[in-house]
Amino acid sequence: MRQDPDPETRDELAGLITLAASGDEAAVAELEDRFGSRLAFGTAGLRGALAAGSNRMNRVLVAQAAAGFAAYLREKAAPDATPTVVIGYDGRKNSRVFARDSAEIFAGAGLRAVLLPRLLPTPVLAFAVRHLDADAGVMVTASHNPPNDNGYKVYLGGTDQGSQIVSPADAEIAAHIERVAADSDALTIPRSTGYETAGEDVVDAYVAATATVAPAPIGAAGLRWVYTAMHGVGWETLSRILGDAGYPAPWTVGEQRDPDPTFRTVSFPNPEEPGAMDLAFAKARTLGAELVIANDPDADRLAVGIPDETAEGGWRRLSGNEVGMLLGWRAARAATASGPAAPGTSLACSLVSSPALAAITQRYGLDFHETLTGFKWISRAPGIAFGYEEALGYLVNPDTVRDKDGISAAVALLGLAAEARGREATIADLLDEIAAEIGFFASGQVSIRVDDLTVIGRIMSALRQDPPTAFGEGAVVSAEDLLAAPEGAPTGDVLRYRLADGSRVIVRPSGTEPKLKVYIDARADSAPAAAQTVADLEDAVRALLAARG
Repeated sequence: MRQDPDPETRDELAGLITLAASGDEAAVAELEDRFGSRLAFGTAGLRGALAAGSNRMNRVLVAQAAAGFAAYLREKAAPDATPTVVIGYDGRKNSRVFARDSAEIFAGAGLRAVLLPRLLPTPVLAFAVRHLDADAGVMVTASHNPPNDNGYKVYLGGTDQGSQIVSPADAEIAAHIERVAADSDALTIPRSTGYETAGEDVVDAYVAATATVAPAPIGAAGLRWVYTAMHGVGWETLSRILGDAGYPAPWTVGEQRDPDPTFRTVSFPNPEEPGAMDLAFAKARTLGAELVIANDPDADRLAVGIPDETAEGGWRRLSGNEVGMLLGWRAARAATASGPAAPGTSLACSLVSSPALAAITQRYGLDFHETLTGFKWISRAPGIAFGYEEALGYLVNPDTVRDKDGISAAVALLGLAAEARGREATIADLLDEIAAEIGFFASGQVSIRVDDLTVIGRIMSALRQDPPTAFGEGAVVSAEDLLAAPEGAPTGDVLRYRLADGSRVIVRPSGTEPKLKVYIDARADSAPAAAQTVADLEDAVRALLAARG
């Protein structure tokens, strides 16, 4: 409490201590939860609820993280070099404060610190790391997490090309942070106001590069579409790109267009969550739109909605795998437009994403890479021309941004929609065209959100100790535990089951949320058959988890 520069969290903690001292058992338990451990620094950096305590996101924790990261960068730099680090931030509560604290601490450690000029999408920060030839970048964001969360995402430049950190960098940075926390008072960490503020030219360069992803074709004229920023930071940057690329302006969901840290119109600011896109679909129905596009709050994810007479309300959100198929097909056709692709050209996806991408690479003669979940792995795939993960993340311009980018993906998707429109086709027609080339794929997911993380560990242990032999009527023909994967293969806390009919079930804990996730994929001779297989497996998975949990 004494080393906290934030009066809000300092007063909050003082009140909690007073209650605990009076014998309030709930306050005692709350203090134990907040200070019984530290918020772990891993390959996603830091992410957690805003509050006082070592197990929460606050200015003390951010100061320690910045000082530890600065020490890491100093350790890795040549003796006479001055590392450069770029800092970005979104519109969440305390994002600007955490970014400014970080810039001052980096500058106080003798680094060249460059603060982006204002709140901006995460992809702009990832771009800026490469554009400015920086050694590292920090983005203050919790992406699509609940409103009271914030986070600290770390990127590395140089040979890492602006990708998110991976092992062993995460453990080395964490060790430096632990030393700072043990040996220093956050108020005595050296600071300097000698950091730089980047000019608008950095944003201009991102806009110019992204506008070239898919300049508007003839079919773009008259395109009727709706856009929502989900109360995030995507609209300002995307709107500039649309003008440069030649696309017609969308109707926007006004209630969600501008940054709002309370995310007042959604219960959860994630386009994947039920109800999150309801306002966009309502506007699309009213105005007769052809397409809905959504970004998450920091605009690194993309969601797409299309008209569907069979769906409730006449609209449905495409799954992440459907959008991944569309954009992967687009990349494969581009890579082979003038003949066979250059040797080593590849498409990549996470191991929980649809096998459809592998079928596309086979169809077009490209390499395929399957990685662990997370763009820190996908972005490092050799020869990558396109990469995606089913959780609405897409990398369509790897020469510019080595991370998921919901804005460039939106431009690429608009290009597909406009090209189809020019021949009187739709996005739904494009999905049918892909199925005609590679077969019918369907995907599903079962997620269990928990308050107690030990529940997830208990279920994973039960599945390992007593492996399932079937999911409903589908017999398991092989099971893989990726904790024991052979050398050279992806390793992680993942269980993968292959069934007799060719379907696949994958179980893993979420890396960013208190969830257990189960991913289901099927391939069949028709779309209805594939969808029915997935539905049956979802029911079987729910029954199995209820029994094992």
